[in-house]
Amino acid sequence: MSGKVSKSAAPMVVRPRRLAPVLVCRKCLKRSADGGDVRRALKSELKATRREGTKPAKLVMTGCFGLCPKRSVVVASGASLKRQEYVLVEASEQVPRALALLNEDAE
Repeated sequence: MSGKVSKSAAPMVVRPRRLAPVLVCRKCLKRSADGGDVRRALKSELKATRREGTKPAKLVMTGCFGLCPKRSVVVASGASLKRQEYVLVEASEQVPRALALLNEDAE
C-alpha cells in the first residue's frame, strides 16, 4: 500500500449540478409492450424540462419495487418515495403527467 488514503473529518453534503434522479423498474420496462417507448419518452421529457443552467435529471434503472403491474411501468423519485407513492405509466403519452406527479408537493 504505497498510496495515502485521505480521510475526511466528517461526512460532507454535496449538491449535484442536476435535478434528482427518476427511478424506473427495469423489470417493468422489459415486461411492458411499450417499455422502450416509455423509456425514450422519460429521457426526452427529462431533457426538455431541465432548469436553466442545470443538467437533466438522470433516469436510473432499479430492481423491482414489488408492485409488478401487468401492463404498466413503475416510476418513482425521491420526493414520491418520501410520500410512499409510486406512479404507474402505461404509454409514452402519459410521461409528462407522470413526471409532474412525481414532483408534486404532498398536500
